[in-house]
Amino acid sequence: MANSALLVMDVQRDVVAIADDGSGYLSRLRRAIDGARAAGIPVIYVMLALRPGDQEVSPRNKVMTNAVRAGLFTEGAPGTEIHPDVAPRHGDVVVTKRRGSAFSGSDLDLVLRSRDVDSLVLTGIATSAVVLSTLWHAIDLDFGLTVLPDACLDTDPEVHRMLTEKLFPQWADVVTVEDWLTAIAPQ
Repeated sequence: MANSALLVMDVQRDVVAIADDGSGYLSRLRRAIDGARAAGIPVIYVMLALRPGDQEVSPRNKVMTNAVRAGLFTEGAPGTEIHPDVAPRHGDVVVTKRRGSAFSGSDLDLVLRSRDVDSLVLTGIATSAVVLSTLWHAIDLDFGLTVLPDACLDTDPEVHRMLTEKLFPQWADVVTVEDWLTAIAPQ
């Protein structure tokens, strides 16, 4: 795990308000973050933020157009901030992206390569959006991948289950937060 980074993606106030199912998601994610820090694994936050108005969004992009119409992801808006229960600490890297994948419109690849990171541990909301998009992008960039399914969340539990149980295991290690913490614990 020496060349790994934990990505905490789109865990923003408005997103949590929409997706949180009351299952203790934020506390599980907090355990993964604390465990990564204890093991010396960098924690990199990724957030979606768009300039005010719709100047960055093509009407052909239904998802982003609907998000802007709903008032989501406006740069500087309180709802766009990372949720305080898992907020970054001083010195943590926060990457701003402009589309679904953590790599789209961001400097994430530069941040990872400058730290010689070659493996990613993916967490975030939503499993069917940022996690899936980032997984595909990271595969094409030859990163090793781990997905923590209980540190990912989706508004559709069946889609989450299908992705984490059937699709993701084809390209990534899929392990629970507890199993991952056991694997990275200092010996």
